Amino acid sequence: MAARPADPTGGAVVSRPKRSGAARPAYRPVPLADPRRVAYDLLRAVAERSAYANLTLPGMLKERGVTERDRGLATELGYGTLRAQGTLDAVLAACLDRPLDAVDGPVLDLLRLGAYQLLRTRVPTHAAVATSVELARSVLTHGQVGFVNAVLRKASARDEAGWLALVAPPLEEDPAAHLAQKHAHPGWIVRAYRDALGDWDQTARALAADDERPQVHLVARPGRIDREELATDAGGTPGPWSPYAVHLSGGDPGRI
Repeated sequence: MAARPADPTGGAVVSRPKRSGAARPAYRPVPLADPRRVAYDLLRAVAERSAYANLTLPGMLKERGVTERDRGLATELGYGTLRAQGTLDAVLAACLDRPLDAVDGPVLDLLRLGAYQLLRTRVPTHAAVATSVELARSVLTHGQVGFVNAVLRKASARDEAGWLALVAPPLEEDPAAHLAQKHAHPGWIVRAYRDALGDWDQTARALAADDERPQVHLVARPGRIDREELATDAGGTPGPWSPYAVHLSGGDPGRI
């Protein structure tokens, strides 16, 4: 028997399961209004139809009757997974013995969603894996469920910093590739920042700021409403950088 490829993480190499002739039925369906199901379906819409996430998600939340509490989680998981896809893919690639493009699209999107929860949220490890496996039972085949479980358990062995130390090239050897992995930006954007800012230190700070979770701000249109009135009506606070900005910490701005 041929030897299996060496695994740089020191654990057992996880292989993609062989496809069966026909998809087997799911175990227990996860409700369409579940925030993880919403986030997963958003990822599939982007992958399959080149949908615009910011235009697709609001309609999904409304049509499925997602609760106010779950809207925030669905938004964080959907947008966050898309934003961090490059870094997540590098981590997942280290958990496999073959290229990511050999993994079926629906499986890969579910792995990305699970890895995002493991590496970039405060969701406990056991909950991130368990809920991902539960979702897999609703949208994938039985064999793929086991594959998802194995890969995510391997991904859970390190936090994001630990994985970056493994998959990102050293800063001094390839600063563009290092910063691209660390701050989840495509390489061409990293290089464009470097060209505009002039040095790698400023580039790193700008990328770190751009990798922060975006915050919702409203604009008080001059002549129609002033900032203080809008802040009171919306339940927000005046923004620090513009005389027209109101920061909204929660809720649905579309309902204002």
